[in-house]
Amino acid sequence: MSDAGMKKISVLIGIGFVDMLGFAMIFPLLPFYALRLQAQEWVIGWMIASFSIAQLASAPVWGRLSDRLGRRPALMVGLAASGVAFIVFGYAVSIWMLFLSRIIQGAGGGTTGVAQAYIGDAIEPKNRAKALGWLSAATSAGVMIGPALGSLATTLGHEAPGLIAGGLCFLNVLFAWRWLPETSPSQQPGAPRAAAGVPPRRSIRASVWEVIRHPDAPASRLIWIYAVGMLGFMSMTGVLALYLESEFGVTERTIGVFFVYIGALSVVMRAVILGKLVDTYGETRVMRLGGALLAFGLLIIPLPNSVALLALTITFVPIGTALLFPTTTALVTHKTPDAERGQVMGVQQTFGGVARVIAPVGATAAFQGLGVDVPFYIAAGIVMLVAVLAWRVEGAARTPRQADA
Repeated sequence: MSDAGMKKISVLIGIGFVDMLGFAMIFPLLPFYALRLQAQEWVIGWMIASFSIAQLASAPVWGRLSDRLGRRPALMVGLAASGVAFIVFGYAVSIWMLFLSRIIQGAGGGTTGVAQAYIGDAIEPKNRAKALGWLSAATSAGVMIGPALGSLATTLGHEAPGLIAGGLCFLNVLFAWRWLPETSPSQQPGAPRAAAGVPPRRSIRASVWEVIRHPDAPASRLIWIYAVGMLGFMSMTGVLALYLESEFGVTERTIGVFFVYIGALSVVMRAVILGKLVDTYGETRVMRLGGALLAFGLLIIPLPNSVALLALTITFVPIGTALLFPTTTALVTHKTPDAERGQVMGVQQTFGGVARVIAPVGATAAFQGLGVDVPFYIAAGIVMLVAVLAWRVEGAARTPRQADA
């Protein structure tokens, strides 16, 4: 990986860490805050999903704007939106204010695809999975530290977690403004302009329709793998706090310990192990392994009857996600034209956003109506579809070293 590329993404990695730190401070507390306001479980499901509804609507728009105007301004506006959302959360005294906070943050969170496109711009193809792994390792570190910080902040008052998270986001905007360089090809000096006879960029609607109409196309298949995997994973995430409270008596002041543990596993997998596996076996094989491990982990979560055994069985979930999602995204960037990378990454986030809407709504309804174990079994079955889809992706037999030979 070139020094110039590493310098660019190191700033993005720092921004991603702080952004997720703020998000992770708030997300585990949301169900407890909602229950305090007398919300039912199915309402909490929609509250979680409202973030993704806003994200899926905004993601392709952000991606297209970043292709035209640059990655840097899009990322900065998204960070500022998160700051506003967290302050609303801190002062929320009704259920509708919690919904408003999630919607504002989801609209800003549509820039996730922009960050992935930034990696695609800055890093050569053979190192993109590794770089995406580092970016996701940074966000996993935020997931690891954020919940503990959020739980600790509750001792300072009901508003404290939201205000601290909001302050971190606004500091992040200043950091990005000062140190984040631009990488979009359209914004580089000497970038070519559209010429006569050059096909115009596809519309957002055309890009979305392409994935639906031609699911067997290389990029489309990978986007479906990402979305179906996200559906299963977010089904678990949507009910995990409720499950831990029901089965093990976990509260808003102790939930942070579980996220620290899961986050630590994710950091190690994504920062240390993922790159070595990709170098040895190639992105496609690693993606397949990740899908299988994630499905197995979801299947066995309800089996333990003690926290110690749960800590052992749940390890397969962060391991599986660490292998599945960064490799899938890297493969999508390989199949995408440079001029449309931001838009296609946004489309991927749109399909992921649909999954994030359906998952918590369905999972919390199943939790309340069918039993506390049922959402995990359903999620495992969904992720098994990822393994089937992943086996149909071409290129598993070629490692990066073989491809470069």
